[in-house]
Amino acid sequence: MSDSSTAGSARLTRGQILRRRFFRNKSAVAGLVGFGLIVLLAGIGPLVARYHYTEPDFLAFHVAPNADHWLGTTKDGSDVFAMVIEGLRKSLIIGLSVAAIQTAVAAIVGSAAAYFGGWFDKVALWVVDLLLVVPSFLIIAIVSQSVSGQSKGSIPLFIILLAAFGWMLTARVIRSMTLSVRNMEYVTAARYMGVSAPRIIARHILPNVSSYIIIDATLGVASAVLSETTLSYFGFGVKPPNTSLGTLIQQSQGDVAVYPWTFIAPAVVLMVMLVCVNLIGDGVRDALDSSSKSGGRA
Repeated sequence: MSDSSTAGSARLTRGQILRRRFFRNKSAVAGLVGFGLIVLLAGIGPLVARYHYTEPDFLAFHVAPNADHWLGTTKDGSDVFAMVIEGLRKSLIIGLSVAAIQTAVAAIVGSAAAYFGGWFDKVALWVVDLLLVVPSFLIIAIVSQSVSGQSKGSIPLFIILLAAFGWMLTARVIRSMTLSVRNMEYVTAARYMGVSAPRIIARHILPNVSSYIIIDATLGVASAVLSETTLSYFGFGVKPPNTSLGTLIQQSQGDVAVYPWTFIAPAVVLMVMLVCVNLIGDGVRDALDSSSKSGGRA
């Protein structure tokens, strides 16, 4: 390697190296482009749709895709395109929100438990272990059905329930990673200099475990969307007038053989979204993993 190329590589920041490795991964770039198009579709879809998702066309029941209804209609005359767009928007909101909340909770609990140790660590581990053995699917189903009024099937309630039972494994991993860095010299020096514990955790510990946090947050989006879809499919998730991709798939299951367009559209959108998110997650993991060869040399 020439001296000029060596000097050029030495000037690269960690962020530049990670971006280079990520964008050299063609699968990750394809996932990022695909996810961007999905987000764009969710954003502009309501603007170009000819019908609102709650607006039935009483002259078009179970109509196949045509110029008026691009993806056909359901048995009650609802436009499938408008409903898929709305379901996609709600699933994206749920997936991104749940991933952000559960990752933040896991980072705070895991790092704090390892940093403070003692009784705080024991209590945190006891709570984590307790929640890990709780049948979360059953608890969410019971709670979502037991609430009454407007809260039943609401998006905020569903986000809270999914986030409440999705952070424990991540917290355990972050705790283990924090144990390996809490006694590093720079952390000890900051402690003796009188830096507060929250500031040490935020500035000196979490950045050292950020690679795992980023990967977990990325893959958490797909996991949350899949959980929401599964619960909604079994009737425990989003309720009308709200809708999601899981709700649409559940509602169309009886019409698959005769009216396949009511099932194909939400299923394909869900599959494409999950594949794109997983490709992005794999790309981020490979970019952060210096031993991986998929991202090439920095």
